[in-house]
Amino acid sequence: MQKFFNTLWRDESGQDATEYVLLVVLIALAITAGMTVLATGINGAFSNASNTLNGQTGGS
Repeated sequence: MQKFFNTLWRDESGQDATEYVLLVVLIALAITAGMTVLATGINGAFSNASNTLNGQTGGS
């Protein structure tokens, strides 16, 4: 049994795939964080536009 675990410990055949998966996860997290910031900015811009239009139509 110990020989089996030693063989698994030294086996590096799946190492590249694991590194690629971790890289993809990190990129996905960065994209998610960026989209959150972008969505907040877009929401603020539309809110400002809505407030401006409501202010102009309400005053006429």
